Amino acid sequence: MIDRIDHLVMNCRDVETMASWYERALGFEREAYGSDGRLALKFGRQKINLRPTGTAGWITGAVDAPGSLDFCFITEGELDPVVSRWRQAGIAIMEGPVTRTGALGPMTSIYCRDPDGNLVEVSTYTSARR
Repeated sequence: MIDRIDHLVMNCRDVETMASWYERALGFEREAYGSDGRLALKFGRQKINLRPTGTAGWITGAVDAPGSLDFCFITEGELDPVVSRWRQAGIAIMEGPVTRTGALGPMTSIYCRDPDGNLVEVSTYTSARR
């Protein structure tokens, strides 16, 4: 029945800080939407809507807690360009490269944290298939 994830909503302490970080760290594209100037981050065929924590009138999960997410993003190529991008941006790699198991089997992953403390994993199936 379900084909894919369309979007996720991330509760943030500071939407602008988060948007800038994801643009710099992962090359996501910023998109303004809605009449109230909401922000989203687009990548591939998905997006992450950025919601300021405590915002009234925006339905969200029962717990409005910034920094409580654990993302895994897939890159089609090797992880080296991501590692280089993070080093240039001063983003510390917490762990990796390490082998993990994803939805399609073995993959190689690296990890960091975003400004709110969410765990950000970037993985590739390419190097895990060797």
